[in-house]
Amino acid sequence: MALGIIALVAAALFTGAAFYINYAEHPARMSLTLAEALRQWKPSYERALQMQVMLVIVSATSGLLAAILSGDWRWLLGAFAMAANVPYTLIVMMPINNALKETAPLEVGESTQVELDKWGQMHAARTGLGAFALLVYCWAL
Repeated sequence: MALGIIALVAAALFTGAAFYINYAEHPARMSLTLAEALRQWKPSYERALQMQVMLVIVSATSGLLAAILSGDWRWLLGAFAMAANVPYTLIVMMPINNALKETAPLEVGESTQVELDKWGQMHAARTGLGAFALLVYCWAL
């Protein structure tokens, strides 16, 4: 059951970090000027990406192995929910991520505001996927 605990802890860390971004960091970022908000978003995005990718890999892999070893489909469901963050990010969020990364702080405009607002809304889905996985993992315990 150690693999299940690892999957659960990684999902909890991911969900907590994602929730913090939605609840505190992004709203605070949006209280800055648009150029400052973009300037803050870029390094924050890169750091969060490194951490959250690792947490998704650890949680999904541990959940998958827990499902295989225990025969309990709930671990697999949680693992799929965590792993769903990858295609969601690549397909849905990456166009906005790339547009924001390519925008120079001195070139911000109305489209930058729209992209940052949309980014915050779409990031909430990642929080939801993590929370769902976390609840399923708790159920599997």
